Amino acid sequence: MKVVNEFKNKRILIVDDKESIHEDFRRILSDTAQNTPLDMARAAVFGNTSENANPSTDSFELDCAFDGHGALEKIVEAARVGKPYAMAFVDMRMDSNWDGLETIEKLWKVQPSLQVVICTAYSDHSWSEITAKLGQTERFLILKKPFDSIEARQMACALTEKWELLNNLDKLVQERTVQISETRDIAVFVLASLAESRDPETGEHLERIRSYSHILAEELRNNSPYSEWIDDKFMENLYRSSPLHDIGKIGIPDSILLKPGTLTDEEFEIMKQHSIIGAEALGSTIKTSIGESFLEMASDIAKYHHERFDGGGYPEGLKQQEIPLPARIVALADVYDALTSSRVYKLAFRPELAFTMIKEERGRHFDPLVVDAFVNRYNDFLQVHSITELEKTSILLGAD
Repeated sequence: MKVVNEFKNKRILIVDDKESIHEDFRRILSDTAQNTPLDMARAAVFGNTSENANPSTDSFELDCAFDGHGALEKIVEAARVGKPYAMAFVDMRMDSNWDGLETIEKLWKVQPSLQVVICTAYSDHSWSEITAKLGQTERFLILKKPFDSIEARQMACALTEKWELLNNLDKLVQERTVQISETRDIAVFVLASLAESRDPETGEHLERIRSYSHILAEELRNNSPYSEWIDDKFMENLYRSSPLHDIGKIGIPDSILLKPGTLTDEEFEIMKQHSIIGAEALGSTIKTSIGESFLEMASDIAKYHHERFDGGGYPEGLKQQEIPLPARIVALADVYDALTSSRVYKLAFRPELAFTMIKEERGRHFDPLVVDAFVNRYNDFLQVHSITELEKTSILLGAD
């Protein structure tokens, strides 16, 4: 996808303690300066025709600061209003607490993308001293005093264009990242659906689990001691990982998974293995992935969402805070959906009965704070459930 910016950033900050230097830069970088030495150089190479003239290309927006503190204030304000500078000309030697190098360091902390031209005399600092302070970076050039006007304007043209290219590249990377993320989410959901597809009565189960888990996490984030752990990244990872909670069922035989009656003790032991199978499968994926933190959460959920708060669950008999918080959240969401949905071995319970049963398991099967979140947002659970029922009715009526 091509990123196009209609308005190019030609904002330049001049940082020098002498008004005469500011006047020089205004003269060199003004629109009228294009009809002086630089245009003459262009004309010598390309010919002085109207086709070659493009005054708007090099039209700069100049701003001034007379010391490092003033420059920093302008950079901060520009970032606040969303109008960053593309580059800055910074004098090395200024009569203030900060010299040019210290000023540049502080400007880069606020705006790392800022391109810089260091204006310096031969006696100010050596190249090794400058790179020792600023590092070996491509973000700055050095303009030796007394500087040539054509050289200064060429630097302004080149570095503002460079800033534009880098900014567009960053936007393109962000767009591609979103596209890849969306594609990955679809793939994850399809993978989870494969595990569920063998049971025709759990078609909307994944969507409901995702919705229920989000509701619980949102309530815990706003009204519980768990708020310090539940940030935007947690919510994003939970959204992506919750559908994978039963991915391990793909390794359970149909004779057990779809059995209409009660499982024998031996069959139940086999069924319990789905938590281990799912965690191991996701664990293998984590080893070959880079930066996919949601898979780590997905592995925890797959392995531990059948643990009980009182320690009576499986596969490891963890209790209370030993159980990862995402697994405690999905545990309640999963049980509520199982209670209110039809299965091969049972009919659906009424939502109000499921509500009572879950409240009775506060501090036993479920984390008390997660149950409190469920009680507070029960109406939202009912809404998710009713939407699913309406969709089922619409499908049945359409079939008729």
